[in-house]
This record gives sequence, C-alpha cells and structure tokens, in this order.
Amino acid sequence: MDTRPLAIPEYRRLLAGQGLSYIGTAITTVAVPLEVYYLTRSSLYVGLAGLVALVPLVIFGLYGGAVADRVDRRRLYLGASAMTWVVTAALFMQALLEVGSVGLLLTLVGLQGAAFAVSSAARGAIIPRVVPDELVSAANTLSQTAGNLGQVAGPLVAGVLVALPHGYAVCYGLDALLFAALVYAAFRLPPIKVQGDISESSGVRMVWEGLRFIGSHPVLWMSFAVDIAAMVFAMPTALFPEAAATRFHGGVGLLYSAIAIGAIAAAAFSGWVGKVRRQGVALTGAVAVWAGAVALAGLTHTLWVAVALLMCAGAADLVSAVYRQTMLQTYAPDAMRGRLQGVFTVVVAGGPRLGDLRAGAMASGAGLTLAWSGAALVCLVLVIVGALAVRAFWNYSTQVSPAPRDAAQLVAD
Repeated sequence: MDTRPLAIPEYRRLLAGQGLSYIGTAITTVAVPLEVYYLTRSSLYVGLAGLVALVPLVIFGLYGGAVADRVDRRRLYLGASAMTWVVTAALFMQALLEVGSVGLLLTLVGLQGAAFAVSSAARGAIIPRVVPDELVSAANTLSQTAGNLGQVAGPLVAGVLVALPHGYAVCYGLDALLFAALVYAAFRLPPIKVQGDISESSGVRMVWEGLRFIGSHPVLWMSFAVDIAAMVFAMPTALFPEAAATRFHGGVGLLYSAIAIGAIAAAAFSGWVGKVRRQGVALTGAVAVWAGAVALAGLTHTLWVAVALLMCAGAADLVSAVYRQTMLQTYAPDAMRGRLQGVFTVVVAGGPRLGDLRAGAMASGAGLTLAWSGAALVCLVLVIVGALAVRAFWNYSTQVSPAPRDAAQLVAD
C-alpha cells in the first residue's frame, strides 16, 4: 500500500477522522432500520427510512457541491460535519428518552442525509488541495480502505450493542463520539478558498453548469456511466437473502461481507494503482473484472466459491472507485470540483439503490440466476463496448506535475 499521503498532517487527520466516522456511520446505518422496525413492526416503514435518507442526499449533494465552489471549503466542511454531529446527538437523545416517534426518527434521518451530502461534496473537493496530484490516487485508496473497514466493523459492533439495555442509544452515542474526530480534523484544516473564477450564478444555475461541464467532457461522463452500469446491472446485494435461503442454505453474513473484505485485501497490495497512467483503460478493466466475477458468483451453487468470487469483485471495485474519484478530482478545474463531487456523491449513493430495485424486481419475474448473472453480463458488454466507443475516455492518461512539499503550499497555490 502507498502510504505517502500519511506524511501530510492535514490528510492524516482527515483520514483518521474519516476512519472513525465510517465505523460510527455504519453502526447508525444498522441501528436506524432496526429501531424503525422495533417501533412499527413494518418493513414498509423500514423501506421508507431508506427513501427519506436518499431524497435529501440527492438534493443537497447537488446543491452542496455548488456551494462548495463558492465559499471557503474548510468552513463548509466544518459546518456540515458539525450539523451531522448535532443530528447524531439528537438521535442519541430520542433513543435514550424512549420518545418512540417514528416521525421524529425519519426527520432526523433526512437531516443527517442532507448534512452528509454537503460534507461529502466539500471533502471530495478538499482532498486534491491538501495532497499533491501524484498522491491523489494513493489518498483515495486509503480513504476507500477506511470506508471498507467501517463497513465490516460497524455492523458487527452494532449487532452486539443493540442487544444491550438502551442499545439504540448506545449505538447513536458511540457514533457521535467517533464522529467528533472528524469534526476536529475539519477544524484543524487551513482555509481552502476556491481557485479560479467563482461563478456568480444562482445555486440552481451552478448545479446546471456542473452537469453541463460533465456532459461536455467524455472522460467525466463516461466515468459516471461505467459506475452507474456497474451498480444498476451488477450489484447483487439485494439477492443475497434469497440466494442464502434457496441456493446456499445459509451464509448470508459471508455474502454481505465478502465484497468489503475483498476490497480491504486489495488495498493492502494497492501500491501500483497510483503508477498507472492509462486510467481510462484501467477503470474499464476494473469494472469488467467486477461484472465478470459477479456473473460467475451468480452461477455457482457452492457458497465458498461464491464468496471467493465476490471478494474478487470487491477487489476490482476498490480499484474502480479509486480511479473514478481520482479522474474526477484531477481532470476538472478547482472552481468546478465541488459540483462534480456533489454529482459523484449522488451517483455513489443512488446507484446501489437503483441496483437493488432492479435486482429485486427482475428476480421476482425472471428468477435468481438471470437477475444476478444475466444482468452482470449485460454490464460487462455495455462497459467494454462503451469504453471502446468513447476514445477520449479509453485513451485518457494522467499527467503528473511536480509535487509541492506540504499541504500549506498546496492550499496557497
């Protein structure tokens, strides 16, 4: 693993804060639907909680990205992170006091989604300002690894804590405690003002300018397109309960954790990722491996083979995510990065949910194998044909400039 970004104090604090906050967020992500079901005994309300979180995430992801291209990104990131912490503290209080209001719980989930979207857009625009261009890939790899560790550890911790007296309050309280590290890291950042000409347009107009910028640059819109294809056609997680019940006769926990475990394993050997210059080819290859491994996993009736293939898919997904984020952060001018990170947040959050909807509906009508492997093969063909057709994306190569020695010089530049 390339750990050179850890030599930069600002990034090191950000990564530590992110790593701890990822664990807390994963704990809350498990605790909220469990509490909703405990209060309502209705899966419909559990599904509604996911929708309530998604809608503000989409709206504020786009609008927050526009704001990030107009104001000091450090102040925006700090404000949004502090808001997230306040909402998490409110979740803790309502659980501790046993308010028992589903409406209040869903309102807090919506507010948390909005604040998270704004902070994500700001953070994505901050990373290329505190690390040099040649280390952006390595920094994104470290961040992705921290996220995957949180996805593994968070649910395991939540599963233990919810069984305790006042278990939901304990979960939210621990999340608030861990998230405080991220607020501290944001507070310690230097001022990060937008470089270049700041748009004088309205917020909605700025969002449109960002979308138009993406549409006019094949490298950018194709990077989004391959991610959407990978999530919509080759995301199998909604099928894991049925597969565990009817095909593997158990092992649902292994299925759910396999992708994240594969990503963590790949990160340990990821030093080569930042050395690749033909990132369009590399991204296409990573998504193709993801789709191919998922397709094969859907054809086997042996649990350990499926888990191994899903781990391979997770490894490819880590590489794909690093290249997508790096291309987005280094290709666009600084004055446009916030808006592009807002779109990235929406795609990353919305794509898997659309994939779950597609997989569930397709499995109900066409069966498990076609919904799992058939759709993944469609993804494989679409990504390869699309990448070859869009030559600007296929031929995209990075040009690395000399790296400043520290974050203060980077921000000043």
